[in-house]
Amino acid sequence: MKERPEVRPSDGKLGVLLPGFGAVATTVVAGVESVRRGLAAPIGSLTQMQTIRLGKRNEDRTPLIRDFVDLVPLDRLVFGAWDPIADDGYQSAVNAGVLDRHEHLDPIKDFLSSIKPMSAAFDPEYVKKLDGPNVKAGATKRDLAEQIRADIRRFKEDNDCARLVMVWCGSTEIFLRPGPQHETLEAFERAMEENDPAIAPSMLYAYAAIMEGVPYANGAPNLSADFPALENEAIARGVPIGGKDFKTGQTLMKTILAPGFKARMLGLRGWFSTNILGNRDGEVLDDPASFKTKEESKLGALDHILQPRMYPELYEDLYHKVRINYYPPRGDNKEGWDNIDIFGWLGYPMQIKVDFLCRDSILAAPIVLDLALFLDLSSRAGMSGIQEWLSFYFKAPQTLPGLYPEHDIFIQHWKLKNTLRWMMGEDQITHLGQDYDE
Repeated sequence: MKERPEVRPSDGKLGVLLPGFGAVATTVVAGVESVRRGLAAPIGSLTQMQTIRLGKRNEDRTPLIRDFVDLVPLDRLVFGAWDPIADDGYQSAVNAGVLDRHEHLDPIKDFLSSIKPMSAAFDPEYVKKLDGPNVKAGATKRDLAEQIRADIRRFKEDNDCARLVMVWCGSTEIFLRPGPQHETLEAFERAMEENDPAIAPSMLYAYAAIMEGVPYANGAPNLSADFPALENEAIARGVPIGGKDFKTGQTLMKTILAPGFKARMLGLRGWFSTNILGNRDGEVLDDPASFKTKEESKLGALDHILQPRMYPELYEDLYHKVRINYYPPRGDNKEGWDNIDIFGWLGYPMQIKVDFLCRDSILAAPIVLDLALFLDLSSRAGMSGIQEWLSFYFKAPQTLPGLYPEHDIFIQHWKLKNTLRWMMGEDQITHLGQDYDE
């Protein structure tokens, strides 16, 4: 096991930079401010509400995570954003329609209105259903990346921030695979200078963050920082990174249910999933190229959890289908339907139906907050590169080369807490069960 790191104190303000200032980002910002004013509780946030067991069960040591590790308190968070649409935080939140205008937005209108998005590095070729006038101009993609770097430095100085983190909250870009342009930093920078189509806007933000020493997480499924050039540079510069794709609605349910089926050795014949969603993300995913990116993210979890090569008689012939349909009347209130065909003793069939009427941005907001605080903790602990211990928050967790991603949410949760225990010099919890005072 690696030597326990020395964690630098969380002194000063933490700037939280959000590329994309739509439904998810404004819900995060509004939620944090509501909590700071005592108007709401941070429900869904591990960093704010969850406890962590330390030592043996009979020791009765279960502090809140935020009291156990040195996390930046909410009153020292400062928010900044980029978006191709110039609406301030209040206007954007009203348009997103996630939070009730009268109950949650109007009471903090002064704060939300003060956050105006910086001009975005944006190209509608990568997000077909979205456009806006608040965009940067530059001769090359390298120019745009340098403008983002300048934004980062200016924001830090203007807001007197001690440190920054960046969490991508933008829309899903078209499907791209890593190529030779993504192998080395030199190749990547050359591709930016040549305006290579293999370089998407989110990669410019990831590059800018890493080059400025800012931890970066990707909340969407598109290729962003998950390729050798940026992964290696993050290690070289001591920058934590992680991703990708916030684990919110339907995939959250899959990573809860599938481990239970496997634990009981129940077989699966088919899992059909469909969604209706009417917010900006749903409109973007109505484009087949963007949906392809999301589909790849959603399909991967079951295969890794169920391990069909180890259990061919139970899972090898599983038929897994995912559909997303844009339905404007639903707004941010996504509905996910799952039809699950399982079989048990002697092969007898059974069915499970799940109808999850969820609120996508409500589920995503506490993830963004936790990632911001944990990435800052990682940075202060000198933990660079891919932070696999944060896989708990992602549909398609980023891993070190050659390793498969862990998708079982209970294993992910265990790993997250054990990493915190390790960081603070506490014993790991193994649940061995041989000494009953463990």
